[in-house]
Order: sequence, then C-alpha cells, then structure tokens
Amino acid sequence: MDVTSGTGPVPAPTHAPSEFLAYEAECRNALQPLLAGLLDAAESAGWSRRTAASTLMFLAAQQVSAVATSAKG
Repeated sequence: MDVTSGTGPVPAPTHAPSEFLAYEAECRNALQPLLAGLLDAAESAGWSRRTAASTLMFLAAQQVSAVATSAKG
C-alpha cells in the first residue's frame, strides 16, 4: 500500500541549514501534509490516531538517536 500516493514529492529546502529557524520551519511545513496523510491512512486502517502519532514520535526519536550515535562513532 502506498500511503503517500497523491501527496506529491517533498519539496527541497530553500533555506540553508545554517538558517536554523527558517530551515526547521520550512521542513515542518513540507512534512506536515505527509504526516497528516500517514495518520489518516493509519486511522483508516483501524489504528487510533493517538497511538499512530505516539508511535511516529517513538520512531522519530529512534532515528535521532541513531544519527547521534553514528556521529559519535
């Protein structure tokens, strides 16, 4: 199942990472519709929206931890 169908590609950033606040805000704006679509798909499949959102937070934290761990390596 392709949960991103119809959402289009993720737009590339127009701000440099050194422009931290603008770069972060732009990323949030780019990913928000994809997240909403993913949560809608999870809810349609029978998952609680709250559980799906909590799970995504957990998975995101794992990714942050993995990046931090590999940067130390």
